[in-house]
Amino acid sequence: MDPISEDSVERGQTKQQVDELVFCLYERPIHPELFDIRRVKRITQSRYQAEIWVCGLAHVVTVRSGDQTLTELISEDTELLPRNGLATSFRFRGERDHAQSFNGGMKYILSTQVERMTPQLFPATHRDYVHYAQNRGIFLSFEEWTHDGLAPFSFVDFDARDHELHIHAFHAFPEELTLLKTQSIFEIGEPAIPLD
Repeated sequence: MDPISEDSVERGQTKQQVDELVFCLYERPIHPELFDIRRVKRITQSRYQAEIWVCGLAHVVTVRSGDQTLTELISEDTELLPRNGLATSFRFRGERDHAQSFNGGMKYILSTQVERMTPQLFPATHRDYVHYAQNRGIFLSFEEWTHDGLAPFSFVDFDARDHELHIHAFHAFPEELTLLKTQSIFEIGEPAIPLD
């Protein structure tokens, strides 16, 4: 993975919308220059290394184990994304589940939900997530896109276990009264046993 400072913060010029976002899963790393990376978190376990990038109201998670790499990403600009190594992609609509196994022993499980709320419910939900995220994972608020006193945010929480990485991501779109939720699990297969 290319080195990126964990303190990297860039300022984007355009506001993202949930209906424009696409989910992609790759069997390869993706070059960081394709994204407006605002925050980076690196995770090292005995059986894998991972990087989480918060890219505006979206994210990229890359997990490498041995010579195998899986990359989960949410993006709005699919024209720049490579087709090589693309395992699956889809637009976010309602709820969706996806599971896929790979030859190197890794397995990927995903659940997504686009939750559209009423003007009465969204502010309380927004407040609850902001409060919950203060001491967990990666939280980034976008004050420059504030709508009716509520700032869009990205919150990516994670649980790094020896043989699994759990990712819980929440991207809030106040102008649309919408919360995009993704929950994914990267399962690391058993390491190969060398033959004598």
